[in-house]
Amino acid sequence: MVELGVNIDHVATLRQVRRSFEPDPVWAAVEAHLGGADGITVHLREDRRHIQKVDVERLRTHTQIKLNLEMAATDELLDFSLDIKPEMVMFVPEGREEITTEGGLNIYKNTGMLSKFVKKLRDKGIIVSVFIDAEIDQIKAAAEIGAEVCEIHTGPYARVFHEKGRDVQSAEVSHELRKIALAGEEIIKNGMRFNAGHALNYFNVQHIAALDGLRELHIGHAIISRSVFVGIREGVREMKRLMREVSR
Repeated sequence: MVELGVNIDHVATLRQVRRSFEPDPVWAAVEAHLGGADGITVHLREDRRHIQKVDVERLRTHTQIKLNLEMAATDELLDFSLDIKPEMVMFVPEGREEITTEGGLNIYKNTGMLSKFVKKLRDKGIIVSVFIDAEIDQIKAAAEIGAEVCEIHTGPYARVFHEKGRDVQSAEVSHELRKIALAGEEIIKNGMRFNAGHALNYFNVQHIAALDGLRELHIGHAIISRSVFVGIREGVREMKRLMREVSR
């Protein structure tokens, strides 16, 4: 069964609009758990546009499912993650101008620095993941630095799926799915876990969830958007149902 990690960043985005105390990301994490989430994902950005350090600290204390901390590879965030010890740290690229993460991490141009970071985290028993594009060179570089998990960026697939009228049989969509499937095979061949995420929603998720060897999906914006109308607990339940229907 493919697991679901729910990204709750945008609960904090709504809170930060008013610099208020609500809605509370920890409350959202509990609701996601009750809806069937297997884990909680948050991205602690350098500009702190949504999730704050105190949110991560409270999530570490109060949530009963695994915590995945997304972050840029900086000394400050490395020290923080070593202190709070989430179950998993995922290194992601980060740009101040982007609305959300726009592409995968370029590992093979930063292997030296990333190798040191990975070793420090793994020495503390923290699983290390990297968010990368579906490229064989990046997967091999991830294995080289000691990453245990590769999360494949599904944004290009999601964009084409939308542009082509949600037609999974179109050549462009089939091409993107095939790239992800081949990346998954390479990840597993290199002894790592195959995860995926970014821009997945209730219409495009099943074609990804059905891929062989997939371990986890990380989904946030779609679930939080749906929860405006049905609540987080029900939004998570709906996503898990779609995943169960096709996962192997």
